[in-house]
Parts: sequence; structure tokens; C-alpha cells
Amino acid sequence: MAAAALTDKQLIEQLKAGNYKPVYLLTGDDNHSIDVVSDYIEEHIVDESLRDFDQAVLYGGETSMAEVIDNAMRYPMMSPIHLVLVKEAQSIDLKQWDELAAYLKHPAERSMLVLCYRHKKLDKRTAVYKAIASAGVVLETTKPYDNQVPALITNEVLAHGLNITDKAVNMMIGAIGADMGKLTNELQKLYPLVPQGGTIDERLVEQQVGISKDYNVFELQNAIGRRDPVMCNRIVNYFAANPKSAALPPMLAALYTYLLKIMIYHQLEDPSDEKAAAAALGCKPFFVRDYALAARNYKLGKLASCIGYLHEADLKSKGVHNSGTVSDAEILRELVFKIIH
Repeated sequence: MAAAALTDKQLIEQLKAGNYKPVYLLTGDDNHSIDVVSDYIEEHIVDESLRDFDQAVLYGGETSMAEVIDNAMRYPMMSPIHLVLVKEAQSIDLKQWDELAAYLKHPAERSMLVLCYRHKKLDKRTAVYKAIASAGVVLETTKPYDNQVPALITNEVLAHGLNITDKAVNMMIGAIGADMGKLTNELQKLYPLVPQGGTIDERLVEQQVGISKDYNVFELQNAIGRRDPVMCNRIVNYFAANPKSAALPPMLAALYTYLLKIMIYHQLEDPSDEKAAAAALGCKPFFVRDYALAARNYKLGKLASCIGYLHEADLKSKGVHNSGTVSDAEILRELVFKIIH
């Protein structure tokens, strides 16, 4: 059986324990996880007072692999470790990476080279990948699925000794999208405002993030699920009057996920088992009843049509079949009308 993939938290625990390797490759499309590890390394490996001497931060678009290796070969002046952190390493020409494979045959003993290879994964078949995996550590990241993001946000908040309500979570995802980096940045603004052990609720999100607790994509989903045209129109009108309150792309993504979950509910073996249904839907058991109601209002054929309407709206938002005269508010208004009628 293959070993479980290393997580960002596990890697940070290794570093906290002083288990250092000469090279680290942080790669994949989950930029948030890469940033979490690289930020920890940048802030904790070399003492702040010694960073001018023993820490080099390079950028892939502005350096060569030869320069990276030259820095990695330097002996630390005052710190136990000489750190070389390469951000945007994917911008270094792949033809130059063979030089790194040669260096890693005999890497500097008191040097730590960290390569942040974002947006994609370095090919495992290459000699340099194998050399990195042999000499050091590879963290392969994968962007979480949208339905995993609520739990990730909750765990992120819990790790700070706080709690967060489900509605606050959904409000943030609906307005910001499922980008954990952006969501974490917003949470950082909220942490100082809540006492240890306290709760981030929808009122705090409304006040500090600028998302209405009554008019947001979470409430729009519920109104769509109930086929409530009056509430749908109120929310769409609010978005039209307050365009900064909810950008269209993350809203379309949230609605797509919502409709998919209704389709999943239709295919449950035992919809009456709320615990099993919640696990399949990736939500708390309390919310299963909302999906049950939506499933009664939307049969599978109608849901398939709704997915098509979402695709059309997404294309229009990107300028396809849209001369530029149709606003995001009008695109959303037409979409919601088609879905509930």
C-alpha cells in the first residue's frame, strides 16, 4: 500500500521538530497550501536578525537555476542554516533544471533550498523530480473541491481557538469564492475582533467583510430551492444595487455546486438517513432538509436544464455571446428567472 501523501501541516510539524532536508519542492495547483508552508519557512527557519546574512529570497522570473544553485552552495555565516527560498520557481526554464539534479547528488549540508512550483506539478518522470524526492521532500498539493472548502474554513478557524457559524462560512464562500487563500486573508481580519473561544458569526462577517447576512448567495440558494420568486428578486435587486457585495464568477460557482448537490440528493439510496445524506452532500445534517425541499421542487431533468443555463451565464460573463451591453446583474437576473420558472 502506498504511503499517504504528505500534507502542509505535517510538513510544518517536521520543520518545527528540526527535521530539515537540503531541498524542498512545494508543487501543485493548491497555491494556498504552498503559501502556508513557504510563509512558515520564510518566517521561522532563520532568525529575523540574521536574515540579511543567511536568507535569500529569489523569484523564478528574475533568476536562473545557476544563480539558485550558487546561493544554495553558500555556507551559513551566522545561522545554523542558510535558506534559499525560490518563489514562482515554475518560471525558470525547465531546460535549466538538469543543473539542479547534478547539484543534488552532493547538496550543501547546511543549506535549505525551497522551490515553490505553483499552479501545476513538476513532472514526476523527470530526473530532477527524482533527485529532489531522493535528497529531500516533495509536497504535492491539489486544490480542494468546492464541497471541501466549508470544512477547511471551519478547521482553519478552530485552529485559531475560535468557532464560526455555518451561515458565516456560506456567506464568505458565496461572495469570495472557494479560493482558500482569499478566504484565509479575510479571516485574518476577523480573528483580532473575536475573543479566544468566541464565534465568528454572520453579523461580524456582514460588518467587516461587507457581505449582507440577508442578501447573499446562501440566501439566494435557499430562495431558489423554495422556488420563491419574491425573495429571489429581492436578493438579485440587492446585488444589482450593490455590485461589490457579490462578484458574479464565485456566485455562479456556488450555484453550480448547489445544483449538483440537489442532483446528488436525488440519487441517494436512503434520503431519510440524514447523517448519510449529509456525508454525501458535504454539509451539516441540519441542512439536509433544505436539499430535500429543493429536490421536491426540481426534478433531474429540470436540474440538467439549470446546469445548462449556468453554462450560458458563465459564457456571457466572459464576453461570449455578449456584446458587452449586458451587465452581470442582468445576466444573474435572467439566470435566476430561468432556474425558478
